[in-house]
Amino acid sequence: MKKIYIFAFISILALTACNSDFLNTVPKTSVAEDVAYSTPAKLLAQVNNLYGQLQNASFYGGRFIVFNEQRADEFGQNDGNAATGSAVWQQSVASTNDFVNNVWGAGYTAINASNILISKLNGTTVVSDSVAKLYTAEAKFVRALSYLSLVQTYSKPYNLDKNALGLPLRLTPITSSGFNDLARSSVGEVYAQILKDLNEAETGLPTAYSTALLNTSRAKKSTAIALKTRVYLIQGDYQNVVKESQKLVSSTAPYQYSAGSLTHKLEANFATIFGGSYTGSEAIFSIPFANTTTETPPSQSALAFNYLSQPIIFLATAGISSNPALNSSADARASLISTNSAKQKVLRKFAITTAPFRDYVPVIRYAEILLNYAEAAANNNDLTTATALLKAVRNRSNPSYVFPEADISSKDALIGTILTERRIELLGEGFRLFDLQRKLQTLPAKTGSIGTAPLVLLTSSNYIWPIPSGEISTNKLMVGN
Repeated sequence: MKKIYIFAFISILALTACNSDFLNTVPKTSVAEDVAYSTPAKLLAQVNNLYGQLQNASFYGGRFIVFNEQRADEFGQNDGNAATGSAVWQQSVASTNDFVNNVWGAGYTAINASNILISKLNGTTVVSDSVAKLYTAEAKFVRALSYLSLVQTYSKPYNLDKNALGLPLRLTPITSSGFNDLARSSVGEVYAQILKDLNEAETGLPTAYSTALLNTSRAKKSTAIALKTRVYLIQGDYQNVVKESQKLVSSTAPYQYSAGSLTHKLEANFATIFGGSYTGSEAIFSIPFANTTTETPPSQSALAFNYLSQPIIFLATAGISSNPALNSSADARASLISTNSAKQKVLRKFAITTAPFRDYVPVIRYAEILLNYAEAAANNNDLTTATALLKAVRNRSNPSYVFPEADISSKDALIGTILTERRIELLGEGFRLFDLQRKLQTLPAKTGSIGTAPLVLLTSSNYIWPIPSGEISTNKLMVGN
């Protein structure tokens, strides 16, 4: 099956080569921007490019997820090298840090690529109106996911202060230098734009594509809906979490979503999800990689490299890895944790340990949707639904498990149990940091082979990342954190 991400990003600034004929104002190596959008095949190439931007090694190609885990409390750090994120783990990054600049750059490159494509599709005659609407919807999904990732990283949590400084809300393309000055919109305004994009994407996206790979790697209606459940959960808007979740989750067990040729449900075998190139029923949106060294992340960005083959980070004894579920042969999730020669627990979800690192990166799984729905239902005092959804996730991995009555008998206890289940189920997939932040909790102190990292209070300046020095130097209207 041919991988869809096969087109290189066409720079928004034309590349030029040295030429002795300096009077020639059309460099021989320049690429006219309009040429990139002049045929149906080239337009599709630009759509593929959007997903290629998410695949960036500093973004959902791996590093962004690792950074989120390093900043949270489930992992200790083995390597004190700055190149492996030791400062990230130690909560001591500065605005000049390469990682701080790279994540920002990757996110805004994806956003600008989306803006350019949306602009080019407006009134195009190269493809039909229906195709143009589809591609526009995909661009809005990519833009929404990118803005969500950035606003969570560089801005105060929505539930702390939605009027705080958010991000420069770039909705028009930048295709030449000199147009970078833009003030930060508020956190609330950024979230409003994310939801606007996702609502419009849901309308324009197809129910399904023709292959399992495309259903996994391109946005469809269920993808936009699923991301909305995450956004509303971050905002604490539980009524809308339930409303969106009910589009994807049947009212009775076995919980699933069926539309056209597409079905989403929990995979019967948990380990199957992490077989390297999973495109099954639980994959709502993933970042795929082909079996080539040029289209897979470099070693230091690959999840398996960081979690298992080195490992750069290992499971902390004070973290969720000590939970009985992850130490019981009765729970399938425990099989994806092992002990290395240094007697450290390591995560085996991403198990391709030599280059090329081809493990697909899960961005949205059906299990997350059930847990989002469960948490929202519990907060809305629908304990029956919340408990049933929680049990569906737990009993998939351990069919015989029965929750103690004390863990589910009251609203507060049930919410706590659901949050614990999130830590178990989504371990290593980049959720823990953002769950702490949306709940306005302290980032706990932690211990690793390189020493200790201090706790980070909600009021501390390093609770979020600083605005990158690169943006501050090029955007005269930018204000730092």
